Amino acid sequence: MERAGNVAEIEERLIGMHGGLMQGEGATDDTQRDLRDLLDRVTALRDDVARKAPLLLSDWGARNSLGESDAIRFENRALNLADYLALRRHDLSELQLLLASYGLSSLGRSEAKVRTALDALIASLRRLCGESEAPYPPATERRAGEDALRGECERIFGATRLGPHTRVMATLPSEAATDAALVQRLLEAGMDCARINCAHDDAEAWARMIANIGAARERLGRPCRVLMDIAGPKCRVEKLRAPQKYRAHKGDHLLLLADLDTQLKGRVAIEPSFPEIIDQLEIGAQLWINDGKIGARVVAKAKGEAEIEVFAARAKGERLKVEKGLNFPTTELKLPPLTAKDFADLDFVAEHADLIGFSFVQNPSDIELLQDHLAARRGEKRPPPLVLKIETPLAVRNLPRLILQSMKHNPTAVMIARGDLAVELGFARLSEMQEEMLWLCEAAHVPVVWATQVLDQFVKDGVFSRSETTDAAMAQRADCVMLNKGPHLVEGIAYLRDILARMDRHHLKKFPRFTPLTAWS
Repeated sequence: MERAGNVAEIEERLIGMHGGLMQGEGATDDTQRDLRDLLDRVTALRDDVARKAPLLLSDWGARNSLGESDAIRFENRALNLADYLALRRHDLSELQLLLASYGLSSLGRSEAKVRTALDALIASLRRLCGESEAPYPPATERRAGEDALRGECERIFGATRLGPHTRVMATLPSEAATDAALVQRLLEAGMDCARINCAHDDAEAWARMIANIGAARERLGRPCRVLMDIAGPKCRVEKLRAPQKYRAHKGDHLLLLADLDTQLKGRVAIEPSFPEIIDQLEIGAQLWINDGKIGARVVAKAKGEAEIEVFAARAKGERLKVEKGLNFPTTELKLPPLTAKDFADLDFVAEHADLIGFSFVQNPSDIELLQDHLAARRGEKRPPPLVLKIETPLAVRNLPRLILQSMKHNPTAVMIARGDLAVELGFARLSEMQEEMLWLCEAAHVPVVWATQVLDQFVKDGVFSRSETTDAAMAQRADCVMLNKGPHLVEGIAYLRDILARMDRHHLKKFPRFTPLTAWS
């Protein structure tokens, strides 16, 4: 398709076109010519999608080893994902304006059923061009995409219940292992899925958390799935040599050391949890610390050592602490997808988790490795749902392949892990990438979890924020929203559900719902 021209120019053309329709007999001929042109363009677009989608599937190696009914579901979802990406390789913005000017579908809600949406639009255009018998796709086909996504949500998160359609996931604090009343209050507030972060606590504590969830479920008569997040190769500050309460300022020079003795005096230095990273860095490589609060770049290198210069920090400096996260957005790190701790944790996770979160997944081979280890531990049990946590630029690039590999064997959801992803991609890029990932996953009929720092200030401090409330409202377009732990988590769940329920009146995914407005009645 052609690149879109200036929007003002397109609108001027539309005004002129409609002005011509007001001038008598010639208007019918002009209208028919315009509609015939639109029909030809949409038909050519549909043919192009049908031609290119199989090539994408072949490139992805989209083959499955499922039973017959699961295989059909996999093939339908894989094909629609390929259709969507084939469609979105075109710039459709000019065509959308022209279609909308005639009151026709602009394809802006075609994610879940690409070819069906194109076929319905073609049928409308054919009828407007005089083909009164042009058939529309059957109603079951027109609903098939939305029905498939709804079915996947229920397979993964459980049956839909009263309240907002978007589920609420909450990260359990360590206290959930010993405070059964807290767990019950979380369920009473509206928690649909409890998240256990395997980077914290241990199997004994996790077992007590799950027992408390089970007891609360039984008492309240309401469902709550358990997601267990395997930690993956999350790089953190393992050791730190620095003065007490040290703050990093712009211009400071620090060291990254593969083997740091904190007892020896010397310059401020960090040993990362994966020391082998240091020799993978090059001069100029960026490093971000503590979710992007401190930015630095490599200015000198030696074996097992790198000197970094801080280029981003608040004027009053930023505290540097052990356990804070490290991100290397300009370096594709070569780290194992599962650590020794992950393999040990999988013995418990494979047995007890309803859903399994895969942190820092990047390649289809990572998922194959996890699937093999789960199969070995679960025997004849059905494969559990996987939640793919998208946290790096490589994972974003590989997202279609990651989804397809996971869907071959497991019910699949995607988590937009906005904390690490913002640091890795840049905050400006994240603002559009989270939208694109929502669309892509809907095309694959894969539920999306919107995560990281949702209502973070309120959950931690009990203080409302306008920007966080707006962010929570935007999250309603996802299928599940995750809250992190904090002293006000119970109130945060209730407040989030209220926001989601209000937004349900106005939006369903990208579809605006025109319910009655009451503010000006």
